[in-house]
Amino acid sequence: MAGGRAKGLGCGVLITIWLALLLPMGLPAATSAPPLTPPQRTWLAKAERHEKGGWIYLHIEGGPRERGFQYGYLLAPEIAQGLKGDRVTWEYRTAMPWGWVVKKASAMYAAKVPLEYLAELGGIAEGMRAAGVDVSRDEILAYNAMYELIWYWWPEQQKRLKKAPTTPPLQEGCSAFIATGSMTADHGIVMGHNSMQDYSYPLPDVILDVAPDKGHRILMQTYPGWIHSGTDFFVTDAGLVGTETTLGDYEGYEEGGVPEFVRMRRATQYADSIDQWCAMMKDGNNGGYANAWLLGDVNTGEIARLELGLRYVGFQKKSDGYFTGSNVAVDPKILRFETDERETDIRVSGVARRVRWHQLMAQYEGKIDAKLAERFEADHLDTYLGKEQPDGRTLCAHYDLDADPKFGTPFSPSGSVDAKVLDSAMAKRMSFEARWGAPCGRAFDAGQFLKQHPQYDWMRDILPSRPSQPWALFTAGETK
Repeated sequence: MAGGRAKGLGCGVLITIWLALLLPMGLPAATSAPPLTPPQRTWLAKAERHEKGGWIYLHIEGGPRERGFQYGYLLAPEIAQGLKGDRVTWEYRTAMPWGWVVKKASAMYAAKVPLEYLAELGGIAEGMRAAGVDVSRDEILAYNAMYELIWYWWPEQQKRLKKAPTTPPLQEGCSAFIATGSMTADHGIVMGHNSMQDYSYPLPDVILDVAPDKGHRILMQTYPGWIHSGTDFFVTDAGLVGTETTLGDYEGYEEGGVPEFVRMRRATQYADSIDQWCAMMKDGNNGGYANAWLLGDVNTGEIARLELGLRYVGFQKKSDGYFTGSNVAVDPKILRFETDERETDIRVSGVARRVRWHQLMAQYEGKIDAKLAERFEADHLDTYLGKEQPDGRTLCAHYDLDADPKFGTPFSPSGSVDAKVLDSAMAKRMSFEARWGAPCGRAFDAGQFLKQHPQYDWMRDILPSRPSQPWALFTAGETK
């Protein structure tokens, strides 16, 4: 399915070929897919899939079941691979079966998911089954909530099972900034972000253009099969832009609330302003996937930072200046009462990166534009060592090259896996630029890495290589 608007049987033939190649790797079981119905053919005729610069661009539209079906059918192989990666990672890290967490997630979250999004999740599963992949709605639901489950919910369960204190898993990091007013070359908003994660996790290689029948159109980066962004990077036709970085060394979670993936998607689809977006994110907050959100309104030039813990919330908004994100909480109550962050220990990645952000903002005040944002996200200056060296402390992170990460595992196959930037002019056209793979363009060879570091052999079937790719521009509604 290399490009062009989806055309029914032609898509199905290619998906069948892909699945025949992928299913021997342990993906969800293939089924004998029935012929597409006339309504399904009509739905698919409205969708678009093509590939560019390592990314999959996907346009979906319409009602929740309709757009979900388009999503599941057109990305069935990639979603199946993502499910496999999450299943292997979950079972390795927790020693609990995948079916167990799927049932737990459904019991906890299904009643908290609005009917619109249950239908969209169900539509994804329906589309995948139509493409020959046997998967349930509950699996897609658990998959969408995986960050929340493995980083926030599971540590609380582990304490009960072990009947002893446990150390929460290290939440993944990101490097992000947003600037406006006198900080930028044109006095508009400039925003940049790169995602830091385990390379074995499903890669966030989808640029998703969602045109729902209700609410605002969204262009966002995401993982195959997710209905929220997760990384996060988005722009909406309301003029809102946003990204985030996780709150590092954070601990706090309450069952019974609304999962983060629902709150993020609902806010992004329905909010008309920064304040509305933040109110929707706080409604039902359960502490899951606790982030510092960097937000902007290109209609007003305002930017904001929402730090959303469990018990405490930090919020700032301005029309001139900048905010940065590097996984260190700024709000003093969140920092002292909800994290164990060592905010002055420059050996720690988040602190080293925060120092670097402030250096860059001071150095380029009044000059920041999208091209500089690309350079920022690819930066390799280690402020602890005081020299250029790609490692776990640089904005473009490379833990796989780090023999002595101070706080972490040597040569961990993790780091920055993408980069995205936009300015106000792009956002008003509902577009942004993105680079797949390391922001600096460095390639990652999984086979060579495992040969050098056999302690990670358990990842052999889920660790992908990443060739170097160029920056690419994406716009809502584009065709190949």
